[in-house]
Amino acid sequence: MSDLPRKAVTRTAKLAALPLGFAGRATWGLGKRIVGESAEIVGRELQQRTAEQLFKVLGELKGGAMKFGQAMSVFESALPEDVAGPYRAALTKLQDAAPPMPTRTMHSVLAERLGENWPELFLEFDDKPAAAASIGQVHRAVWHDGREVAVKVQYPGAGEALLSDLNQLSRFARLLGPLIPGMDVKPLIAELKDRVSEELDYSLEAQAQQAHAEEFAGDPDVVIPAVVHQREQVLVTEWIDGVPLSEVITDGTQEQRDRAGQLLSRFLFSGPARTGLLHADPHPGNFRLLPGGPDGEDDWRLGVLDFGTVDRLPGGLPDPIGESLRMTLDGDAEAVYELLRTEGFVKDSIALDPDAVLDYLLPIIEPAQVEEFTFSRGWMRSQAARIADPRSPAHQLGKQLNLPPAYLLIHRVTLSTIGVLCQLGATVRLREELEEWLPGFLAAEVLEAFEAEESAAEA
Repeated sequence: MSDLPRKAVTRTAKLAALPLGFAGRATWGLGKRIVGESAEIVGRELQQRTAEQLFKVLGELKGGAMKFGQAMSVFESALPEDVAGPYRAALTKLQDAAPPMPTRTMHSVLAERLGENWPELFLEFDDKPAAAASIGQVHRAVWHDGREVAVKVQYPGAGEALLSDLNQLSRFARLLGPLIPGMDVKPLIAELKDRVSEELDYSLEAQAQQAHAEEFAGDPDVVIPAVVHQREQVLVTEWIDGVPLSEVITDGTQEQRDRAGQLLSRFLFSGPARTGLLHADPHPGNFRLLPGGPDGEDDWRLGVLDFGTVDRLPGGLPDPIGESLRMTLDGDAEAVYELLRTEGFVKDSIALDPDAVLDYLLPIIEPAQVEEFTFSRGWMRSQAARIADPRSPAHQLGKQLNLPPAYLLIHRVTLSTIGVLCQLGATVRLREELEEWLPGFLAAEVLEAFEAEESAAEA
């Protein structure tokens, strides 16, 4: 399948086949066990076949189906290892690749959006896409002024396909839920639907990317390609090379993993403080590790791509996030509880034990308790198991907490970033980034002393 299937009936049939396929393979597995094959071997085959079908369907459809797959892929580290293995390769593929649209279709879009003489804008243009993702594909080219550029072309019918997929996926969210233990799939799909119009609007993406490019120009750690040209469903930006984060996850050295993890954390928390925007699509396909920083060839930098989804936070991340985190670290259960009630995380109709709330939060914020923390799939699995087990106090308490709409996207981005850090197995000085960039994390008197120390050093 090389074109974006647009007819709702075609896409619906393909998506509906997913749960049917899961059920069919379960029956196949039972038959294999009846005839005496090992449960372990059958189980692994079953997982492999499921992973293959999941990628085939989500990858072919692009649109909302692939967007959902990408969102899920960052959480594979929460799966038990014997289950995660077969899914990992299939879901990771969704972070970077999808079948491209035909060259003729792509040329038609460029002619419609840039004019019939669009080839004259480029000195060179590679018809083979360098990357093909959920709603568009990227071509490498050379702009008429000699700059190497990335040309992002939106698939015809992408908006219709995006909504159709997400509506269909929401209908069998309950069947998809078990793929990632402890993750509620329905709110994830609802949030993806809420962002559809923004994601399809390349002018908004251009504005967000250019704001980041200007703010991070000359930054020693983070590289944002500048916007070169934008017209409706076409976006031209500077090209950046580098090692995709998905490759660092599978083959990177520990030094690369740690550096990538540190810079990813820095970008997550510094971005809103510096630009008033939160990059809200933190899957590994959107990041590159670039060699050759200001201190030498080994000083890796983080390249950031795709600003199609952002959260607009004019004042940076909300103060209550840093305040509640600081008070949790201080063990001040009553103060944490009151702040959570004020912000709407605990509804007025519900009464909870403040100490129980503190016990629920402490394991989650373990990375902020120490100078440096090694994120791992094992740690992620333990957190997922603690919250997913219906018999655990953490599960029961978690069900009674509420996530206010203003925090929904911030919450997903934070969890997704933690998922990527666990895939990297990175050792990160997270507390250092929180102290530098998270409003409310440092108490007022500590902040004043910190700022005075910085002023003295500059003088």
